Amino acid sequence: MSVQQTVGSDPYFPANGDPRYRVHRYELALDYRPGPNRLSGTVRLNAIAGRSPLTEFHLNLADFRIGRVRVDGKAPHYTHRGGRLRIRPPKPIRAGAAFTVEVHWAGNPKPVNSPWGGLGWEELEDGALVASQPVGAPSWYPCNDRPADKAAYQISITTPSAYSVVAGGRLLTRTTRASTTTWVYEQSAPTSSYLVGLSIGKYQTVLLGDPGLGGVPQTGHLPADLLSEFSRDFARQPAMMELFEDLFGPYPFGEYAVVVTEEELDVPVEAQGLSLFGANHVDGARGSERLIAHELAHQWFGNSVSIADWRHIWLNEGFAKYAEWLWSERSGGRGAHQLAAAAHRKLSALPQDLCLSDPGRKLMFDDRLYERGGLVLHALRCAMGDEAFFRMLRGWATQHRGGAVTTAAFTAHVTRYAAEPLDDMFAAWLDKRALPPLPSPTASRLPARPTYPPTNADSA
Repeated sequence: MSVQQTVGSDPYFPANGDPRYRVHRYELALDYRPGPNRLSGTVRLNAIAGRSPLTEFHLNLADFRIGRVRVDGKAPHYTHRGGRLRIRPPKPIRAGAAFTVEVHWAGNPKPVNSPWGGLGWEELEDGALVASQPVGAPSWYPCNDRPADKAAYQISITTPSAYSVVAGGRLLTRTTRASTTTWVYEQSAPTSSYLVGLSIGKYQTVLLGDPGLGGVPQTGHLPADLLSEFSRDFARQPAMMELFEDLFGPYPFGEYAVVVTEEELDVPVEAQGLSLFGANHVDGARGSERLIAHELAHQWFGNSVSIADWRHIWLNEGFAKYAEWLWSERSGGRGAHQLAAAAHRKLSALPQDLCLSDPGRKLMFDDRLYERGGLVLHALRCAMGDEAFFRMLRGWATQHRGGAVTTAAFTAHVTRYAAEPLDDMFAAWLDKRALPPLPSPTASRLPARPTYPPTNADSA
């Protein structure tokens, strides 16, 4: 489906993104040398002007040296200050017209500053990774950095041959010449700029399960010395994939990869078709299994079904949180209502100053947003019953596949599946700060026995 475009700038990050045009495709050709942390690149953007002629437009790009800029093959006037590459083409681009932009840049990539610390390109002890949510993508390539502007990507990366390159999408070619190797990935599904994932390191690659005919290929890329622990910790990911496809609809991309770095990460990071974990998330005891489920669920909620702007982030995080609870319920762990009750008790003891439908930039990654978002879905399940709730959830993921959505779009969607009006419930959970009471569950129509019993483990 076509991506819905927001009318103006993102209210939380007005300097990021330009709503006057949209990008259809990025073609990136990068060369990265880990030792000196040196990145040089060329990008070709295929874009389409909006409803008004473009006399100028901008891309987001951090502090790199610009070598060349072209618009439809001609040199424009441009300035590059404060993370914005402002471009004025030789003549205005007609409303609705297709155009191309080419940019050459080089420098030492580093994270961009944000209220949550550095975001984007991170140099590791021996390699690099990208963790861009929400505004870190300009740390390594020029982009229209707004979540609703989703595009296809081809990424070519040349590195010393000792390193592996993992990106979201399908690996088209890997070509070695002398001491360097060029990796070319294609992500044809519409992708938000912050979800373009990348990891460069010395990894061993393993297959997770046998996808069979028509199944989703799943691979792991990890330091060889973590193989034993990884094999136990991620053993149930194929069963998660099976469950989530049953509940949410077909997996929205062609493949799914997980990367484990040698270094520790505060939290795992989702990207399109790819999730990044730290060595601290691999312990051989399945201590981070809920996070494995959380990141996988983001492929449906957040990546395929993206948000129109950052006010609606609960649609990403609340849905992934509830997927954790569903996995626990279906795999022999605590049920979703038990987990919802625990989350409700925790939130009841915390300040009641978060509005889920518009949390503000300061609170958009607050743990309370994740938990309360999960509780919204559980409240809907209790009110609708399992049959209608899961039909609604699957319909949301499939009808909006590849698109960008808002909270209002979700409430309108739910209304089509609900037997009675839910306006008061939505107002209480989404628009008010006070925590509503925990609803009572309806008679569950879930199987009495776990659908996916524990595997490779003594207990759930």
